[in-house]
Amino acid sequence: MRLAILSDIHGNLIALDAVLADIQEQGGVDSYWILGDFSALGYDPVGVLERVTALPNASFTRGNTDRYIITGERPGPTVEEAQAHPQLVSRLAELSANFAWTQGVIQARGWWNWLAELPLEVRLILPDGTRVLGVHAAPGCDDGPGINPMLDEGTLRELLAPAKADLVIVGHTHFPLERCVDGVRVLNLGSVSNPITPRLQASYALLEADTNGYQLQPRFVDYDRQAVIEAIQQISHPAASFLTQFMRGEKISSWVQA
Repeated sequence: MRLAILSDIHGNLIALDAVLADIQEQGGVDSYWILGDFSALGYDPVGVLERVTALPNASFTRGNTDRYIITGERPGPTVEEAQAHPQLVSRLAELSANFAWTQGVIQARGWWNWLAELPLEVRLILPDGTRVLGVHAAPGCDDGPGINPMLDEGTLRELLAPAKADLVIVGHTHFPLERCVDGVRVLNLGSVSNPITPRLQASYALLEADTNGYQLQPRFVDYDRQAVIEAIQQISHPAASFLTQFMRGEKISSWVQA
């Protein structure tokens, strides 16, 4: 069996199509897992949903931004924080406009219920008996700090304790990494869109398994970031400045030096 696993598309259809093309160039797959953050913060929230739901044998989980769209929750800053720190007002305004725009598009195009019904996790037992868990941020949650490079072994052990799995696959942080603790292997996919690593590529993973075991192959894919910038500008996206910073490499994480 061959499984493609991706996460954090964030409304970027150009990046998603580049990943899907790479999957086909690698020989295709039997099924797909897409681990959340489908639409919010991007220029084509519905185009992404149409594309992923047309994939054969696809399973999906909820990401934090998918939940924000439905519940009205926000990642911050809060109104109170902006009142206390006026320099945050513009960020709060941009964030509010961005989610309001995305909510409107999702609701108008009939995708509200689909997002609202996304499960927290997806599970699979491989032919060799390996238990696999797919979730957006960490076992049992779609938000928070997630599986990031700064975690010490004790904290990672605590995060993985609820997994009840041998292999845990996540996204959320946009930073690809692989760790192992107490025999549990965890892979962070990175992200399809909004890169924070220097090469600014879309990342995902291919999982190939049979009765003898499994192989997990992280993949990194170039895509036309200038075309993404132009698409963002063409629709006068309310968070155009914020989004183009990712495409221009202005959001590289401090974790790179960690």
